[in-house]
Amino acid sequence: MSKKKGFSTDDEVDKLRILMKQAGLKPEDRPPVGPALQRAQETGGPAAAIELPDGRVVTGKSTPLLGAASAMLLNALKELGGIRHDMKLISPVIIEPIQHLKVDHLGNHNPRLHTDETLLALSICAATNPTAEIAMEHLSDLQGCEMHSTVILAEVDLNLLRKLGIHVTCEPVYQTKKLYHK
Repeated sequence: MSKKKGFSTDDEVDKLRILMKQAGLKPEDRPPVGPALQRAQETGGPAAAIELPDGRVVTGKSTPLLGAASAMLLNALKELGGIRHDMKLISPVIIEPIQHLKVDHLGNHNPRLHTDETLLALSICAATNPTAEIAMEHLSDLQGCEMHSTVILAEVDLNLLRKLGIHVTCEPVYQTKKLYHK
């Protein structure tokens, strides 16, 4: 594996494996791994989980509107903001035109919102929705949190999660047979 921005070399990965083995640790020992895998098994689709600063673990699953990482991100912000789980932070009325733009005008095949698109939609909603504003105020609380995805995330999602300071791991599984995301 060549060294690219954000990626490790084979030597670095091998060193980490050796250190983890010496410490008696397995990747599945990380708190978000089990809940992510369990949610994926329950739903039959991609899922993600994040361990919040206080140790609570929040999950998200893929839906027709959002990817698993986006759903998990919104669920985490709700949890941190004390917002009811059933409260919609972003109306489907906001999401649907974004999906229309992505698929019908920009040529994307996946209509689900990535994490960056989700946060942009949330920030627009925060202008008129105090609850969405509360969620936005908790973005910085995600720094240092541990997250796990049951599928390999798109580069756009990985980049945004890293910018938020979230430590991300993924199962070595692609969501689709396509090896490249568009």
